[in-house]
Amino acid sequence: MSPYWMDARSNSAFLFAFLIISSFPSTFADLSDPCPNFANLSTAWTNTRGEWVNSSDWALVKPILLSPGETSGPGFLCGFHCHYESFLCLFAILIFQDVYSPQLVWSANRNRPVRFNATLRLTEDGNLILADADGTFVWSTNTAGKSVSGLNLTETGNLVLLDRNNEMVWQSFDHPTDSLVLQQKLVRGKKLISSVSASNWTHGLFSLSITNYGFDAYIQSNPPQLYYEWEYSFLTSIQYTNGNLSVYYRWEDEEFNFTPFAPIPRTLSAQYMRLGSDGHLRVFQWQETGWQEAVDLTDEFLTECDYPLACGKYGICSAGQCTCPGASDNGTIYFRPINERQTNLGCSAITPISCQLSQYHSLLELQNTSYSTFQVDMQSTDVEICKQTCLKNCSCKAALFRHPSNHSSGDCCLLSDVFTLQNMETLNPTDYFSTSLFLKVENSPTENVVEKKAGNARIILGSSLGALFGVLILIGAFIFLFWKRRDSKEAEEDHLDCIPGMPTRFSFEDLKAITENFSCKLGEGGFGSVFQGTLSNGIKVAVKQLEGLGQVKKSFLAEVETIGSVHHVNLVRLIGFCAEKSHRLLVYECMCNGSLDKWIFHGNRDLALGWQSRRKIILDIAKGLSYLHEDCRQKIFHLDIKPQNILLDEDFNAKVSDFGLSKLIDKDQSQVVTRMRGTPGYLAPEWLTSIITEKVDVYSFGVVVLEILCGRKNLDRSQTEEDMHLLGIFKRKAEENRLADIIDKCSEDMQLHGADVVEMMKVGGWCLQSDFARRPSMSVVVKVLEGLVDIEDNLEYSFSYSPRPPKIAGMGNKAADAATAEPIPSALSGPR
Repeated sequence: MSPYWMDARSNSAFLFAFLIISSFPSTFADLSDPCPNFANLSTAWTNTRGEWVNSSDWALVKPILLSPGETSGPGFLCGFHCHYESFLCLFAILIFQDVYSPQLVWSANRNRPVRFNATLRLTEDGNLILADADGTFVWSTNTAGKSVSGLNLTETGNLVLLDRNNEMVWQSFDHPTDSLVLQQKLVRGKKLISSVSASNWTHGLFSLSITNYGFDAYIQSNPPQLYYEWEYSFLTSIQYTNGNLSVYYRWEDEEFNFTPFAPIPRTLSAQYMRLGSDGHLRVFQWQETGWQEAVDLTDEFLTECDYPLACGKYGICSAGQCTCPGASDNGTIYFRPINERQTNLGCSAITPISCQLSQYHSLLELQNTSYSTFQVDMQSTDVEICKQTCLKNCSCKAALFRHPSNHSSGDCCLLSDVFTLQNMETLNPTDYFSTSLFLKVENSPTENVVEKKAGNARIILGSSLGALFGVLILIGAFIFLFWKRRDSKEAEEDHLDCIPGMPTRFSFEDLKAITENFSCKLGEGGFGSVFQGTLSNGIKVAVKQLEGLGQVKKSFLAEVETIGSVHHVNLVRLIGFCAEKSHRLLVYECMCNGSLDKWIFHGNRDLALGWQSRRKIILDIAKGLSYLHEDCRQKIFHLDIKPQNILLDEDFNAKVSDFGLSKLIDKDQSQVVTRMRGTPGYLAPEWLTSIITEKVDVYSFGVVVLEILCGRKNLDRSQTEEDMHLLGIFKRKAEENRLADIIDKCSEDMQLHGADVVEMMKVGGWCLQSDFARRPSMSVVVKVLEGLVDIEDNLEYSFSYSPRPPKIAGMGNKAADAATAEPIPSALSGPR
């Protein structure tokens, strides 16, 4: 069963659906109030059980707007699109022909469906807002205050917010899901993301995007694994037209286009393009009785075995046939098909790999087998080091070693996910490179029972009595500590139940079911691990399991008390928690693009974020912090702002996360005395006095701004001593009036917007002033970023950036050592 769109259909469910659908109008002409294509401000629509149109994909459609034209030809509608079994709904745009069988081509809330009585509102200030039946915020265009005058669905299927001058303020074409329609462009920085399946419309594994250097299709993993890469420099977009998929590129301020893909059949009927849940890019069109595949664009370049899930995970593909990895040299079988009749579903390990049993891990070498991806993790190494590195890294599932045929030294690639492998029947001995593939497997530990002969009876008796006496003492101490700890835990649990506005409380058994017994690990944080889960309503979540003792308890309480009662679009939402016996877990909304550090520190030109994306991320962080500092019932100091604690959703909207070190203070307090907490490199200088204000978050924000714009960490030990510290380089370049020198060189778009980036660097410099009184508040930063306030002149660039702070009174050398320890990133979401 898929997370929230049920694949199995019983006879009774089918009959129930048929009765419901047959009672609804089957064409738009039957509707008593025909839908317009334009809506004015202060208009609202409710997802009631009213007039519907049935859809061939087992969904019900309630139209809100219809594109201009006749209902007897190709057209578009937007409205609520609901699955007939679960009655969970999307606000969506659909394409239709003769009003039958509309097909989903765009949705606003594919990862957060709503129920009946949900409401869509075009507010008086120009914001289009979707809220669930209970009033919970779900989605918005974020266009309040932008002079919006109305909402329009165009004849090309573009949902547009227009201003008073009929200029576009927002359009759905800028936010594609898994499909493109005729005349729609996919621009650099945006991507198509497949659905999980035909009946589960949430984010799947496949993505397709335009980079500065080509057209890439990849499967989400850590790191992303490319399965199709078409290289061409200076690409700006692709556009889907009737007959072609055109590629646009810019050269010397002029834009050109050409069509490298297979021709698309021209038609007068409805047509759309979709990235499928299997990784294929197909064009569909209406042909007399239904939707048919017109062309598969990726099949022109890829064979059956080139698709990452052609044979599922660990499956070996050979001429379209799927098998599992064979036995080891000693005959041990490690893998078996998930389904003997459907071998394309992949293979599973007979003995699952456990990090707690790493001593039983080994590597199985596969002969005549290749893999579609090779991204270098270790350069100029040898095969044994590559293999040992994989064995020591729990997240590593396979190692690839590539080396020149005439040399033993080469490059190593470590895979955290193993998708379809490819069988190479004959390897060309003249190939310049040779590649070896090693899969991590686990051997079942063998228990050996060894009988020992009896020794001296007197010694045995004395030892037994002594041991028994010691055990009795230990049992008494254990009972005392157990009751004391249980009383403490019960008091903590009762305290949580008394806090107003708390999120949902889960039992540990609930969370085991949600995470399928914690089987899908997304990452590790400072105090535990994060696992992927799916709630009963289909919403994907990230479950953070805290591990440890006293400090974990403090972190858990701080997180629940802080973020549990606050709600903001730029704060990661805490959905629930578990405080049961020794278990401490937090349940968050899942952020599919992971943490910010993975997007700015990788040095990969193909995945580099553009200027507008980075500018939006900086603004989102500022808005989240401004809310914490000024708009909550109590002031909230986050105290650990860094890229690892900024998470990105599918549209690269940034949200502040990880409130384990945060501190709540009363509104009338201007400062607070507390012990040093946070991550080295992001700590404001006033931490050395232990008397802080919210300006410590402003300082950390300034460091993050520079890291985003420069594409490097604030402390990079791989650089020369002169260039090791980002703040030191920033100070030097600012004094030389050469800040453009340190703009991220992995992004051509950042270089093109050099003047804007330098202005943004000055915002970061303002936040980094050594005197906290000279730093702006976060609300002022937001106004600066929105162009409402100017940056202060005469900034000081005497930043403190020593990696090792001086001793802190009363804390000794251990505090300084802890403060300079390498930070451990925390993740609430899967990696990219």
